[in-house]
Amino acid sequence: MSETSHPDSFPDKPTSQLKLEEARAEVERLRAELAERDKENHQSRTIREPIAVVGMGCRYPGGVRTPDDFWQLLSSGRDILREIPNERWDVEAHYDPEMTVPGKMYVRHGHYLDDIDQFDPQFFGLSPREAESLDPQQRLVMEISWETLEHAGIAADKLQGGKTGVFVGQYWDDYSMQRIYAADNRELDRYAQLSGLRGLTAGRICHILDSHGPAIQLDTACSSSSLAVHLACQSLRTGESDLALAGGVSLILAPEHLIGICQMQALSPDGRCKTFDESADGFGQGEGCGMVALKRLGDAEADGDTILAVIQGSAVNHDGQARTVTTPSGPAQRAMLQEALDDAGLAAHQVDYVETHGTGTPLGDPIEVMAIARVLCDQRTKPLYLGSVKTNIGHLDSAAGIAGLMKVVLSLQHDTIPPHLNCTEPNRHIPWDDWPLQIPVSNTSWTGKERFAGISAFGMSGTNVHLIVGQAPKVSQTETAPKNDAPATLSTTAEREQLLTLSAQSPLALEELANRYIALLDKTSQVEDNNTSTSIAGDKTLLERLCFSTATGRSHLQHRAAFVAGSRDDLSASLTEFAEGNRATGAAIGSIGRRAPKLAFLFTGQGAQHVGMGKALYETHPGFRLWLDQCAVLLQPHLDIPLLNIMWSDDALHQTKYTQPALFAFEYSLAKVLEEWGVVPDLLIGHSVGEYVAACLAGVFSLEEGISLVTARGRLMQSLPAGGQMVSVVADEGTVLDAISSHPEVAVAAVNGPMSIVISGKGEAMEQVVEQLQSQQIKTTKLNVSHAFHSPMMEPILEEFRSVAAAVEFKSPDKTIISNVTGKPWDDAQLTADYWVEHLRGGVRFADGIAYAQSKKFQTFVEIGPKATLLGLGRACVAPDFGSWLPGIKPDAEWSTLIHTLGELYVRGVTINWHQFFPDSRTRVQLPNYPWRYQRCWTDVLSTGSQGPRLHPLVHRRIENASNSHIFESTLSPANPAYLADHRVFGNTVFPASAFFEMAMVV
Repeated sequence: MSETSHPDSFPDKPTSQLKLEEARAEVERLRAELAERDKENHQSRTIREPIAVVGMGCRYPGGVRTPDDFWQLLSSGRDILREIPNERWDVEAHYDPEMTVPGKMYVRHGHYLDDIDQFDPQFFGLSPREAESLDPQQRLVMEISWETLEHAGIAADKLQGGKTGVFVGQYWDDYSMQRIYAADNRELDRYAQLSGLRGLTAGRICHILDSHGPAIQLDTACSSSSLAVHLACQSLRTGESDLALAGGVSLILAPEHLIGICQMQALSPDGRCKTFDESADGFGQGEGCGMVALKRLGDAEADGDTILAVIQGSAVNHDGQARTVTTPSGPAQRAMLQEALDDAGLAAHQVDYVETHGTGTPLGDPIEVMAIARVLCDQRTKPLYLGSVKTNIGHLDSAAGIAGLMKVVLSLQHDTIPPHLNCTEPNRHIPWDDWPLQIPVSNTSWTGKERFAGISAFGMSGTNVHLIVGQAPKVSQTETAPKNDAPATLSTTAEREQLLTLSAQSPLALEELANRYIALLDKTSQVEDNNTSTSIAGDKTLLERLCFSTATGRSHLQHRAAFVAGSRDDLSASLTEFAEGNRATGAAIGSIGRRAPKLAFLFTGQGAQHVGMGKALYETHPGFRLWLDQCAVLLQPHLDIPLLNIMWSDDALHQTKYTQPALFAFEYSLAKVLEEWGVVPDLLIGHSVGEYVAACLAGVFSLEEGISLVTARGRLMQSLPAGGQMVSVVADEGTVLDAISSHPEVAVAAVNGPMSIVISGKGEAMEQVVEQLQSQQIKTTKLNVSHAFHSPMMEPILEEFRSVAAAVEFKSPDKTIISNVTGKPWDDAQLTADYWVEHLRGGVRFADGIAYAQSKKFQTFVEIGPKATLLGLGRACVAPDFGSWLPGIKPDAEWSTLIHTLGELYVRGVTINWHQFFPDSRTRVQLPNYPWRYQRCWTDVLSTGSQGPRLHPLVHRRIENASNSHIFESTLSPANPAYLADHRVFGNTVFPASAFFEMAMVV
C-alpha cells in the first residue's frame, strides 16, 4: 500500500459528521435491541398461549360415532355393558369364572365396538388386499382423523404442504402380531409387516394430508393419548406445528391381552369400572378411538374457527421408584397437579372439576383422590367435583385420556357435568368428610364466568399426565356479524340464492351424503312462528351458513354436485331428487379428472347490450358493485351521462359512444368478480370491443387506459356519417369473399363460424351483394346497427384513433389472448397503436380463435357479457358434443345464472376461492360426516387356536360375503407359496394342476 493511500493519511472527518455517524450507530443498536425484545416477547407469548380445541372425532362403545352421540351417551347415564362380541374369538373356549385358572379369562363383559372389520379402502387410496392386512387401529385412526377435521370445519386438502402435527397414543397391536407370528415365515408379505409398525399410524395421517409436521406414535400405556395432547400443545407453542391432531386408539382383537390382565387380577369380574365405590374391584375393559384438532388460540380466532374449549396448561412426570413398577405414586401425582396449575397460571380454587384417571381399583382410587385433595382443596370453599368417563365406556387403555378430555370439552359446552356411574356407596378408604369433594351421580349444572377442569391420566408405565382445560372465550356479536357497508338497496347474502357444494369419492357415497344433508335440513327446520318474516329470515341465514360451511370446511373430492336454491325447502327438494337418482332441479353433477379443466373466457361484443344490464347483480353482489362504481368514476371525464344512468335508465345505451364503454365496464366488473372467486381463465377470446376487456384483464394496459381507449373508439365511431349496413350471411368464407370481390366498399366484418359470416360496408354496395347472395339461395339477415363497423367506412377516424392509442404504453399480456385480426395468440405485433387501428378496421376472426382453443384441448367456455351471444357461435364452430358453454349471466336472472355457472365450473374441477365467495361469513353449521362406503377388510388368523385349525397352505385368505358364505382365495405362482421352491426339477416348478381344484372342493 502506498503512503498516500494509507488510512492514517486521510484528513480528519468533521466533528459534525462523526456525531452523525455515532447517532446513526446508536439508532441501529436501539433498533436491534427493540427487535430482539419483540422477538423474545413474541416467543414468550407463543410459549404461554393457550391452545384451542377446534374439532373432535370419536368412535366409542354404545354406537357412538360423533361428539354429539358421545354427549347423548354421557348425559343419559345409559349402561352399555355387553358381552365380548363372538366374532372376536371363541369366548367360551377362553373363559372360566375362577380367577386363578391359568390361561383363562374370568371376564366375559366389557365395552366394545361393533363392525371393526369394516373399512373404506377406496377413500384412502388403499387396495382391499392392503386394507385387510392393515391393523384395524390404524384404519380407525385414519377415519377418525378425517372426521375430526370435518368437525373442525377444516378442509383436509388445504393442509397440503403445511405443518400439521399428528400425535397418536397406541400400544396394543394384537391383530398384526397374531397374523405375523402365526404365519409361515415364507408367507409373510409387506402388508403384514407394515401393519405391525405402530409408528405408521401417525405417519399414515401425515401421508394422507401431505403434511410436513411431526408424526409421532406414543406408548406410555394408559396415559398415551393424554401425553399425545401434551406434546401436541408444546409443538404448537414452539411453532413446530400450526395445527395438531392428537388422540389415541385401542382395540382388543385377540384374547391374549385379556388373559394376561386377568392373570394380574386387574380386571373387575363384572366388566364395570366402579370408580370411587366401595365395591371397586378392578377396571372394566373398553375400546375406542378419539382425536382432537388443536390450534394456537390466536390462530383459531383469526381463522374464524369454532373454539370448543381451551387447553390452559399441562404437565407430565413419572412415578419414579414407587412400591412396584406399576404402583401409582401419590407424591408424583401431587407434583404433577401443581406443575399443571403453574403451567396454566391458575390457582387451585379455580378448578371446578377433575376428570380423574379413576379406573376403579382398590389401590389406585384412594391414592388419586388424596393427591387431588391435597393440591386442589386447600382453603377451598366451593365443591370440587370428581368423575371418570371409564364408568361410562370402560378403560380404553391408550385411548383413555382422550375420552376424558372430550368428556370435559362437551361438559363445558353444555354447561353440565354428566353423571358418574356405578357409585352408590363411596369408598371408605377415602376420607370424603375431610375435603369438599363431590361425585356428580346425576346431571349437574356447571356455570360461571370462568370454568376450568383438570384431566388426569396415569400410565402403567409410571408416566403421569395432567391437562387443564377451560371454557371457550366468549365471542361478541360484533365479531360474528357480517360486515356490510352497502346501502339499504343492496341485498345481503342471506336474501339471495345460495350454492351448496357436495363431493365424495364415489357416486354412491355422494348420494348418501345428499341423504345426510336432507336429514340435517329436516333437523334444523324452522319451527312455525307467528312472525313469518322472522322465520323466513332465519331460514335464509341458515341456508347461507350451511353453504359456507360446506364450501370452506370440506375437501372437494372427485365426484361432485352443486345445488342452487333460495330456501331450505327448495334445497331439500333438489337434494331428494338427486338422492333418488333423478336429475335434480338447479343441480350440476360431474366428476373431475386428474387435471383441472382448461378454461376460456369469451368477451361479448357490441349488440348484446340491453337497458338494465347488471342492475340486479349490482344490487346483489358488493364486489360487482365495487368494480362497476370504480369504472363509473373513471368514465366521468369521458361521458356526459353517468354510467349507471346509461346502463339502466336511458335509451342512450344503444348509441355507440355509450354502448362500448358501458359494455367494457360491465364485462370488466363481471370478470373481476369471477377472478376474485378463483375462476381465472387460461385463454381470453374477445369479440371486437370485447378484446379490449381481455387485454385489460391480461395487463396489456391499465383500467384507466382501457377506458380512455374504448371511449375514444366509441366516440369516433359515433361521429361517422350514417349509411352503412351489416348483414349476417349463412355461407362459408370463400363463397362470401367471391360475392364481395367486385365491391371494394364491402368487407368481411366477422368470421363467426364455418357458415356464419358478417359483411359490412356502404348501403348501396351491400344491397347489391345481398341480392347476389340471395340469388344463390343463401340466407342473409340485416343487423340492426348504426354504422358499418369493421369495414372501409371506418377509415376517416383511423388516424385520430391511432393518436389516442399511441399515448398508451402497451405491455406483454400475462395470459394468452387470441387476436381478432389473426385468430391466433398474441405476439409482439399487438403491442402497438397500429394493431388497434387494424383491429378497428379489419374483420373479427372469432371462429379461428375457437379452432385454436379446440386444438389446445380447451373444453370449458364462459361468456363474459350481458347476455349469451358468443356461446351459440362457438358451438357452431365445433362438433355438437364438444365442450361446455356457460353463460356469465342472463337477463332477468343475473345472480342465479352466475352461481349456476359457478356450480358447473366446480363440478368440472375448477378450484373456487370459497372464502372470497362468502366474504362476510364466519359462523359455521355443524355438518354431517363423510359416509364411508364400508366393506369387510379382515384376515383370519391361520394358526391353530382360537380361530380353529390352520387353513390349507394354498388358501391365503378366507372372506365372508354378504350371504355369510365363505370364499377362499389364493395366489399361485412358481414363487408363491414359498414352499414351491422345494418342488423344482431342472429349474421348473412341478405342481399337479388338478390338486388345487380338488383341494378347493374339499375345503
